[in-house]
Amino acid sequence: MSAPHLRPLERLRQLPVYALLLIYAVIIAYPLLWMVVSSFKSSTEIFADPWGLPSTWLVQNYAQAWDKGISEYFVNSVIVTLASTIGTVLIAALCAYGMVRMSGRLADVVLVVAMGGLVVAPQVSLIPLYRLLDSMGLLNTSWAMILPYIAFRLPMAILLVRSVFLGIPRELVDAATIDGCRSLGVLRHVYIPLSKSVLTTAAVLTGYFAWNEFLFAIVFIDQDSLRTIPAGLMSFRDALSTEWGVLLAGLTIAALPIVVVFILLQRYFVAGVAAGSVKG
Repeated sequence: MSAPHLRPLERLRQLPVYALLLIYAVIIAYPLLWMVVSSFKSSTEIFADPWGLPSTWLVQNYAQAWDKGISEYFVNSVIVTLASTIGTVLIAALCAYGMVRMSGRLADVVLVVAMGGLVVAPQVSLIPLYRLLDSMGLLNTSWAMILPYIAFRLPMAILLVRSVFLGIPRELVDAATIDGCRSLGVLRHVYIPLSKSVLTTAAVLTGYFAWNEFLFAIVFIDQDSLRTIPAGLMSFRDALSTEWGVLLAGLTIAALPIVVVFILLQRYFVAGVAAGSVKG
């Protein structure tokens, strides 16, 4: 049987897979779609017709949610997420570069330590971290979230970046050295430009973690003015227990940045994951 006759049969065999993926996508996307649609309704309409479209699209729900506290939580989340992401990617790139350029057992020791960080759950270190931050006077500051976020995302970021750095041809490094680049110059002009995908992947994973992290944000921060969106939404929910449309508008604002980032950077994210899994 010729190849052209096999293609329809192959497509037919793949139909169950596509059907399952479509069902899974609907299961995941429908709650988000319901939240967005319901955020334009009044509380009465949400209970009267939870599955229908709004009779009047109440855009002012978003203005009320923003004015009643989401704006402050949103700004805090942006600051903490950006600082955590930049710190994690920068430190991971420097650590991975040092591990690749080092020779001997020291690089292996650093690799084992980095891998060991993957097995430490944040919940296990909650009490020691609280005492440490308290002794350093960092409780109720943004650093109480930024520093732990960097620490817990570094191991995975280091392993991802290192796996790509290992694939950089030695000839490019030698050529840059001959051209006058010092150690950091080689990192800047050779390693980083060839590793943009995996660095983007590390940034997206760190940003996702920092934006949605709840436990540290609610334990290490008592001041409402410093809370990020996950922790702030608790008090926001209590204040708007009867205004479900405004509450859902606040939840939509909280979810929107991460969804947009994933949509815009998904090409780099997939490429970075694929590149980071080639070498270990």
